[in-house]
Amino acid sequence: MPINYTLATEARPQVKLLLIATVASVALWIIGWYLPVVGYIVYPLQLFATFVHESCHALMTLVTGGSVMSLTVSPDGSGVVWSQTTGFSSLLVSSAGYVGTTLFGTLLLVWMRYGFSSRLALYILSGLVGVMTIVFGFIAPFSNFLANVTFFSIVFTVFSGAVLTAGLSAIARFAAEKWVNFSLAFLAVQCLLNAFFSLKTLFVITTSTEASSDAANMAAATGIPAVLWVILWIAISLVMITIGIRLYARRSIKASQDSLFLDQ
Repeated sequence: MPINYTLATEARPQVKLLLIATVASVALWIIGWYLPVVGYIVYPLQLFATFVHESCHALMTLVTGGSVMSLTVSPDGSGVVWSQTTGFSSLLVSSAGYVGTTLFGTLLLVWMRYGFSSRLALYILSGLVGVMTIVFGFIAPFSNFLANVTFFSIVFTVFSGAVLTAGLSAIARFAAEKWVNFSLAFLAVQCLLNAFFSLKTLFVITTSTEASSDAANMAAATGIPAVLWVILWIAISLVMITIGIRLYARRSIKASQDSLFLDQ
Protein backbone atom coordinates (compact mmCIF):
# COMPACT_ATOMS: atom_id res chain seq x y z
CA MET A 1 0.00 0.00 0.00
CA PRO A 2 1.60 3.31 -1.08
CA ILE A 3 2.28 5.96 1.55
CA ASN A 4 1.31 9.55 0.82
CA TYR A 5 4.09 11.98 1.70
CA THR A 6 2.34 15.11 0.38
CA LEU A 7 3.27 18.17 2.40
CA ALA A 8 0.33 19.51 4.37
CA THR A 9 -0.74 22.96 3.15
CA GLU A 10 -0.88 24.38 6.68
CA ALA A 11 2.66 23.12 7.31
CA ARG A 12 4.24 25.03 4.43
CA PRO A 13 5.02 28.25 6.38
CA GLN A 14 6.76 26.20 9.07
CA VAL A 15 8.67 24.14 6.50
CA LYS A 16 9.72 27.30 4.66
CA LEU A 17 11.11 28.73 7.89
CA LEU A 18 12.89 25.46 8.69
CA LEU A 19 14.49 25.41 5.23
CA ILE A 20 15.68 28.99 5.65
CA ALA A 21 17.13 28.16 9.07
CA THR A 22 18.82 25.06 7.66
CA VAL A 23 20.35 26.90 4.68
CA ALA A 24 21.58 29.68 6.97
CA SER A 25 23.07 27.17 9.41
CA VAL A 26 24.85 25.13 6.74
CA ALA A 27 26.12 28.29 5.04
CA LEU A 28 27.60 29.57 8.30
CA TRP A 29 29.28 26.23 8.96
CA ILE A 30 30.79 26.03 5.45
CA ILE A 31 31.86 29.67 5.27
CA GLY A 32 33.37 29.33 8.73
CA TRP A 33 35.78 26.70 7.42
CA TYR A 34 37.27 29.24 4.98
CA LEU A 35 36.71 32.49 6.88
CA PRO A 36 37.58 31.94 10.55
CA VAL A 37 36.02 35.28 11.49
CA VAL A 38 32.60 33.79 10.65
CA GLY A 39 33.33 31.16 13.27
CA TYR A 40 32.69 33.79 15.93
CA ILE A 41 29.04 33.87 14.80
CA VAL A 42 28.70 30.10 15.02
CA TYR A 43 30.71 29.80 18.23
CA PRO A 44 27.90 30.60 20.72
CA LEU A 45 25.70 28.10 18.89
CA GLN A 46 28.36 25.43 19.26
CA LEU A 47 28.55 26.16 22.98
CA PHE A 48 24.75 25.93 23.21
CA ALA A 49 24.80 22.51 21.53
CA THR A 50 27.57 21.43 23.91
CA PHE A 51 25.47 22.51 26.89
CA VAL A 52 22.58 20.45 25.51
CA HIS A 53 24.86 17.44 24.97
CA GLU A 54 26.32 17.57 28.46
CA SER A 55 22.93 18.33 30.03
CA CYS A 56 21.60 15.11 28.50
CA HIS A 57 24.44 13.21 30.21
CA ALA A 58 23.69 14.93 33.52
CA LEU A 59 19.93 14.44 33.37
CA MET A 60 20.26 10.76 32.45
CA THR A 61 22.64 10.34 35.38
CA LEU A 62 20.01 11.72 37.73
CA VAL A 63 17.18 9.70 36.15
CA THR A 64 19.12 6.46 36.62
CA GLY A 65 19.96 7.22 40.25
CA GLY A 66 23.53 8.42 39.84
CA SER A 67 25.17 11.63 40.99
CA VAL A 68 26.73 14.39 38.91
CA MET A 69 30.08 15.63 40.15
CA SER A 70 30.59 18.36 37.56
CA LEU A 71 29.61 19.67 34.14
CA THR A 72 32.16 21.71 32.23
CA VAL A 73 32.32 23.30 28.79
CA SER A 74 35.68 24.12 27.20
CA PRO A 75 36.67 27.03 24.92
CA ASP A 76 37.22 24.59 22.03
CA GLY A 77 33.53 23.65 22.15
CA SER A 78 34.01 20.30 23.83
CA GLY A 79 32.54 19.38 27.20
CA VAL A 80 32.56 16.71 29.86
CA VAL A 81 30.33 15.50 32.67
CA TRP A 82 31.93 13.63 35.56
CA SER A 83 29.38 11.40 37.22
CA GLN A 84 29.05 8.36 39.46
CA THR A 85 26.96 5.59 37.93
CA THR A 86 26.78 1.82 38.23
CA GLY A 87 25.86 -1.11 36.03
CA PHE A 88 23.46 -0.65 33.15
CA SER A 89 22.88 3.00 34.00
CA SER A 90 26.40 3.86 32.82
CA LEU A 91 25.46 2.65 29.33
CA LEU A 92 22.41 4.90 29.26
CA VAL A 93 24.44 7.87 30.48
CA SER A 94 27.13 7.37 27.83
CA SER A 95 24.52 7.09 25.07
CA ALA A 96 22.53 10.10 26.26
CA GLY A 97 24.82 12.80 24.86
CA TYR A 98 24.62 12.27 21.11
CA VAL A 99 21.19 10.62 21.02
CA GLY A 100 19.81 13.16 23.49
CA THR A 101 21.00 16.13 21.43
CA THR A 102 19.28 14.73 18.35
CA LEU A 103 16.11 14.06 20.36
CA PHE A 104 16.27 17.59 21.76
CA GLY A 105 16.43 19.14 18.27
CA THR A 106 13.66 16.87 17.03
CA LEU A 107 11.40 17.83 19.95
CA LEU A 108 11.94 21.49 19.14
CA LEU A 109 10.70 20.79 15.60
CA VAL A 110 7.60 19.08 16.95
CA TRP A 111 7.06 21.93 19.43
CA MET A 112 7.04 24.47 16.59
CA ARG A 113 4.82 22.35 14.36
CA TYR A 114 2.17 22.00 17.04
CA GLY A 115 2.05 25.77 17.34
CA PHE A 116 3.31 26.09 20.90
CA SER A 117 4.82 29.42 21.94
CA SER A 118 8.34 29.99 20.64
CA ARG A 119 8.89 32.60 23.34
CA LEU A 120 8.02 30.07 26.01
CA ALA A 121 10.43 27.57 24.41
CA LEU A 122 13.27 30.10 24.49
CA TYR A 123 12.53 30.90 28.13
CA ILE A 124 12.62 27.18 28.91
CA LEU A 125 15.93 26.79 27.06
CA SER A 126 17.32 29.77 28.94
CA GLY A 127 16.22 28.23 32.23
CA LEU A 128 17.74 24.86 31.30
CA VAL A 129 21.13 26.36 30.54
CA GLY A 130 20.96 28.55 33.64
CA VAL A 131 20.08 25.68 36.00
CA MET A 132 22.73 23.39 34.53
CA THR A 133 25.31 26.14 34.85
CA ILE A 134 24.52 26.98 38.46
CA VAL A 135 23.86 23.47 39.81
CA PHE A 136 26.32 21.32 37.89
CA GLY A 137 28.73 23.89 36.47
CA PHE A 138 29.29 25.81 39.70
CA ILE A 139 27.88 24.20 42.86
CA ALA A 140 28.66 20.54 42.09
CA PRO A 141 32.39 21.00 41.27
CA PHE A 142 33.07 22.91 44.47
CA SER A 143 31.00 20.43 46.47
CA ASN A 144 33.28 17.71 45.15
CA PHE A 145 36.46 19.71 45.83
CA LEU A 146 37.21 20.36 42.13
CA ALA A 147 37.59 16.64 41.42
CA ASN A 148 38.71 16.09 37.79
CA VAL A 149 38.14 19.75 36.85
CA THR A 150 40.17 22.95 36.96
CA PHE A 151 39.20 26.33 38.30
CA PHE A 152 39.54 27.84 34.81
CA SER A 153 37.12 25.27 33.34
CA ILE A 154 34.56 26.25 35.96
CA VAL A 155 35.04 29.95 35.23
CA PHE A 156 34.56 29.43 31.49
CA THR A 157 31.54 27.19 32.01
CA VAL A 158 29.85 29.69 34.30
CA PHE A 159 30.68 32.63 32.03
CA SER A 160 29.49 30.96 28.81
CA GLY A 161 26.40 29.58 30.54
CA ALA A 162 25.52 33.03 31.88
CA VAL A 163 25.94 34.63 28.44
CA LEU A 164 23.77 31.98 26.76
CA THR A 165 21.12 32.26 29.47
CA ALA A 166 21.00 36.04 29.14
CA GLY A 167 21.01 35.90 25.34
CA LEU A 168 18.14 33.42 25.09
CA SER A 169 16.10 35.39 27.62
CA ALA A 170 16.76 38.65 25.77
CA ILE A 171 15.59 37.19 22.44
CA ALA A 172 12.48 35.76 24.08
CA ARG A 173 11.73 39.07 25.82
CA PHE A 174 12.56 41.71 23.22
CA ALA A 175 12.67 40.20 19.71
CA ALA A 176 9.80 40.46 17.24
CA GLU A 177 7.64 37.37 16.85
CA LYS A 178 9.11 36.35 13.50
CA TRP A 179 12.66 36.53 14.87
CA VAL A 180 11.70 34.56 17.96
CA ASN A 181 10.30 31.82 15.73
CA PHE A 182 13.36 31.92 13.48
CA SER A 183 15.69 31.71 16.49
CA LEU A 184 13.94 28.60 17.77
CA ALA A 185 14.06 26.96 14.34
CA PHE A 186 17.71 27.94 14.05
CA LEU A 187 18.54 26.37 17.42
CA ALA A 188 16.68 23.18 16.49
CA VAL A 189 18.69 22.90 13.28
CA GLN A 190 21.92 23.64 15.14
CA CYS A 191 21.26 20.81 17.60
CA LEU A 192 20.62 18.38 14.74
CA LEU A 193 23.62 19.54 12.71
CA ASN A 194 25.89 19.49 15.73
CA ALA A 195 24.79 15.97 16.62
CA PHE A 196 25.37 14.83 13.03
CA PHE A 197 28.80 16.41 12.63
CA SER A 198 29.84 15.30 16.13
CA LEU A 199 28.89 11.70 15.33
CA LYS A 200 30.81 11.92 12.06
CA THR A 201 33.86 13.19 13.96
CA LEU A 202 33.40 10.49 16.59
CA PHE A 203 33.29 7.85 13.85
CA VAL A 204 36.64 9.07 12.51
CA ILE A 205 38.14 9.18 16.01
CA THR A 206 37.01 5.66 16.91
CA THR A 207 38.29 4.17 13.65
CA SER A 208 41.69 5.89 13.71
CA THR A 209 42.60 6.49 17.36
CA GLU A 210 42.07 5.16 20.84
CA ALA A 211 41.08 8.52 22.31
CA SER A 212 38.66 8.67 25.22
CA SER A 213 35.05 9.22 24.18
CA ASP A 214 31.49 8.16 24.97
CA ALA A 215 31.85 5.36 22.43
CA ALA A 216 35.12 4.23 24.04
CA ASN A 217 33.35 4.16 27.42
CA MET A 218 30.62 1.99 25.93
CA ALA A 219 33.21 -0.35 24.42
CA ALA A 220 35.03 -0.66 27.74
CA ALA A 221 31.77 -1.45 29.55
CA THR A 222 30.35 -3.94 27.05
CA GLY A 223 33.23 -5.32 24.97
CA ILE A 224 31.39 -4.24 21.81
CA PRO A 225 33.69 -2.18 19.51
CA ALA A 226 33.28 1.57 19.85
CA VAL A 227 32.65 2.04 16.13
CA LEU A 228 29.54 -0.15 16.35
CA TRP A 229 28.15 2.07 19.08
CA VAL A 230 28.74 5.11 16.87
CA ILE A 231 26.92 3.42 13.97
CA LEU A 232 24.03 2.54 16.30
CA TRP A 233 23.78 6.13 17.55
CA ILE A 234 23.82 7.42 13.97
CA ALA A 235 21.02 5.01 13.04
CA ILE A 236 18.91 6.01 16.07
CA SER A 237 19.49 9.70 15.32
CA LEU A 238 18.41 9.29 11.69
CA VAL A 239 15.23 7.50 12.79
CA MET A 240 14.39 10.28 15.27
CA ILE A 241 15.03 13.01 12.69
CA THR A 242 12.88 11.18 10.14
CA ILE A 243 10.02 10.86 12.62
CA GLY A 244 10.37 14.51 13.63
CA ILE A 245 10.27 15.76 10.03
CA ARG A 246 7.32 13.48 9.28
CA LEU A 247 5.41 14.95 12.25
CA TYR A 248 6.47 18.42 11.17
CA ALA A 249 4.93 18.03 7.73
CA ARG A 250 1.95 15.78 8.35
CA ARG A 251 -1.61 16.81 7.62
CA SER A 252 -3.53 15.77 10.73
CA ILE A 253 -2.13 18.20 13.31
CA LYS A 254 -4.93 20.41 14.56
CA ALA A 255 -2.96 22.96 16.56
CA SER A 256 -1.22 24.59 13.62
CA GLN A 257 -1.32 28.36 13.33
CA ASP A 258 -1.36 29.99 9.93
CA SER A 259 0.21 33.18 11.32
CA LEU A 260 2.81 31.38 13.39
CA PHE A 261 5.72 32.91 11.49
CA LEU A 262 4.33 36.40 11.02
CA ASP A 263 4.42 39.45 13.23
CA GLN A 264 1.26 39.68 15.33
